Amino acid sequence: MNVLILGSGGREHALAWKIAQSNILSNLFIAPGNAGTQQVGTNIAISPTDFEAVKKEVLENAIQLVVVGPEDPLVKGIHDFFLNDNQLKDVAIIGPQKYAAQLEGSKEFAKEFMFRHNIPTAAYKSFTQQNLEEGYQFLETLNAPYVLKADGLAAGKGVLILNDLEEAKNELKEMLTHQKFGAASNKVVIEEFLDGIELSCFVLTDGKSYVNLPNAKDYKRIGEGDVGLNTGGMGAVSPVPFANEEFMGKIENKVIKPTIEGLQKDKIPYKGFIFFGIIKVGNEPKVIEYNCRMGDPETEVVIPRVKSDFLELLIAAGNNELHTKKIEFKEESACTVMLVSGGYPETYEKEKQIFGLETIENSIAFHAGTTTKNEAVITNGGRVIAITSYGNDFKEALKKSYQNIDKICFDKMNFRKDIGFDL
Repeated sequence: MNVLILGSGGREHALAWKIAQSNILSNLFIAPGNAGTQQVGTNIAISPTDFEAVKKEVLENAIQLVVVGPEDPLVKGIHDFFLNDNQLKDVAIIGPQKYAAQLEGSKEFAKEFMFRHNIPTAAYKSFTQQNLEEGYQFLETLNAPYVLKADGLAAGKGVLILNDLEEAKNELKEMLTHQKFGAASNKVVIEEFLDGIELSCFVLTDGKSYVNLPNAKDYKRIGEGDVGLNTGGMGAVSPVPFANEEFMGKIENKVIKPTIEGLQKDKIPYKGFIFFGIIKVGNEPKVIEYNCRMGDPETEVVIPRVKSDFLELLIAAGNNELHTKKIEFKEESACTVMLVSGGYPETYEKEKQIFGLETIENSIAFHAGTTTKNEAVITNGGRVIAITSYGNDFKEALKKSYQNIDKICFDKMNFRKDIGFDL
């Protein structure tokens, strides 16, 4: 089977690394990929949102399965594009259609879905520029901290948590009238604040059946102790130590099953991954958000813990045969630490040569923002490389990752030294 993965980050390298191990794989292509993905497949220099270019490559390379990594092409309707094209309609796509992708693409759509299907989540209201005054009044009814979410996609940066009421009102105005997050904040969802500890859960579904993937916890803030600006993620741990069997049972029965059943009740076809951002409040799970794809950097710890042939599972999802499959996990923990460019998540420089990758032992380097220049691997993004290791527990796994990070360097390299600090 010929497979195409769309995307260029650590998530896509982890998926490519795993799919490349399958006995039923013929050829693997990644578009556009990075310096790591080219070690396990063939990179194609096209944008995942250039659907015509994707079509050309699918036809030229006789692709039978497309795995969509990032949210952008899904929210823009790549699955629909394939279904509506006579030459592409029989190619299996892992990733939901445009309407279903609103679970991630619109915070309001997701909240309405959760309320309709009694899925536990925070109370909320949505506001636009037209009813800004009502937004102010709603904030006054809440206790601090105040949670403001841009309704649309804002590259993981559209959520503000503020302790001061006046600041919250000012930020609401900035988002709605001055488009602080561009068109993503034409509408803003204000939520009650939930106090607890977070984790991420993942399923692969064909819309009727699903398999649970390993759970994970990621670390979003740039600074140690979870301070500073939000990033795309600075590291992750799997499994999550506090998510015992009882708690995971609650997530299954109160969140995952009602979500899959809700999609069927609403007649929303869904093929692909669902990411559940969960917060444990007391001993109860509540949903913070859905994503319609795998998380990053969680994929870099979740996928290495999957023992089964992952390509077989993806094909089964594409063919509506997931009910015939079981999934096996590795017992070990996996942890990843993200190496980032100096200045990230604000302005940073690219094209810094990366040294020491060939000296890594007992860890996997999943490339994120990398490319090659004159055979050297250089930085090409804010998040550069995720160093993933296995261990009997998360502490042992992290120790290995940090030992290997000591062997790697590039100008202004930055990383968090406290991943897992709160576990």
